[in-house]
Amino acid sequence: MTEDFPSVTFPPVTALPPRRGIAHRTARFAVRRVDAMFGGNGPAFRQLAVSWAANVAGDTLVTVSLAGSLFFSVPTADARGNVALYLALTLAPFAVVAPVLGALFARLSGAYRAVLIAAGVLRMVLAVVMMFGLATLWLYPIAFAMLVFSRLFGISKSSMLPVALPQPVALVSANALLARIGILTGAVVLPLGVAAAALDPAVALAMAAAAFGISAFASIHLPDPREALRRDRELGVDEVLAPMPAQPLVSLRLVRLATAGVRLLNGFLLLLLAFEFRGAGAEGPDFAALIAAGGAGYALASFISPALERLVREEPMVVAALAIEAAAAFVAGQFFSLAAAAALAAAAGLAWGTAKFAFDGLLQASVTPERRGVAFTRSETVFQLAWVLGAILPVTITIDARVGLAIAGCAALAAQTTFVAGLLGRRGSRA
Repeated sequence: MTEDFPSVTFPPVTALPPRRGIAHRTARFAVRRVDAMFGGNGPAFRQLAVSWAANVAGDTLVTVSLAGSLFFSVPTADARGNVALYLALTLAPFAVVAPVLGALFARLSGAYRAVLIAAGVLRMVLAVVMMFGLATLWLYPIAFAMLVFSRLFGISKSSMLPVALPQPVALVSANALLARIGILTGAVVLPLGVAAAALDPAVALAMAAAAFGISAFASIHLPDPREALRRDRELGVDEVLAPMPAQPLVSLRLVRLATAGVRLLNGFLLLLLAFEFRGAGAEGPDFAALIAAGGAGYALASFISPALERLVREEPMVVAALAIEAAAAFVAGQFFSLAAAAALAAAAGLAWGTAKFAFDGLLQASVTPERRGVAFTRSETVFQLAWVLGAILPVTITIDARVGLAIAGCAALAAQTTFVAGLLGRRGSRA
């Protein structure tokens, strides 16, 4: 039979072009990137990353399901009162979290994993309850409880990170990687949540409940912080895990104050720009552009900070953050427009991300695991208080945008000068 046909040489299968060449290569590249993102730091970090991603997905879906017209659906005078109430609500969870979580972590050094699991399970239950109470007054205390447990999760996640790494080094890079995972998850889940909420907010809440359940399940497989601490002490790596000389702790306090200054300026600038554009007749999409620009700046910081960590210590990173914020405020004041405001929001997001990643890495490297939870609880409370204090100023006082930007730039320069002087003074006294 074969003699009846001419001899034909076929190319090997691997040489044939794939049916969906570009799509196939893109999908394979995306899979490799996601695998590297989640699994590059070992199995424990992968579990923490999965738990964090599911947590972000759940929070995003809850926010979408409850999205309302807090700001742009009412007159400006009423909007200021509503926003002031919202700022108080964002601070209120810390009034609950700080004393309770601080006491819990002080008594039980290995409670981080248990809090991660409990926060996931409890929010899963609350999401299911919210599905049947969206039109009742019970929605408000339930939403408040959601905020509290979200803060509990975030603080415990930061405290758990060094334990989840094979070696607790390059902590700024690890914090930035978790931030990128959260940003990517939010970007993927947000349109899905919007589509689900358009059908019925209860659908988005059901998806949130599933996400919180996944977060809790992933946290179960995290290492016990107490066992990890005993293991590392047996291996003789205490000084790697928790160096606690006096000077780093003094530096940590100064870095915390400087980072709080960055956070205060962020709150001030966001609300200053929001009311400036709303007073000029801007619509919701304009304000959304500012929020998106700030998020883009924060995402950029998650890529830049690991490179900075390899070049400088954490303290200069915070100095750079204050310098970025000062320069952006002065420039935006000279060329004020929506584009300039968006650039300012992006710079503020970049500054906040850079300072926060640096501070978290310094705290994780300088504080023992037993005290890490208390330190993060205190620091997150300070940062949220700073953000509220900065935001409440343009809410309660009508400030011209150019004047406010000049004030913000001068405040950033003053904070930068004070921070550098404090660091130099400490080093001079030590010498």
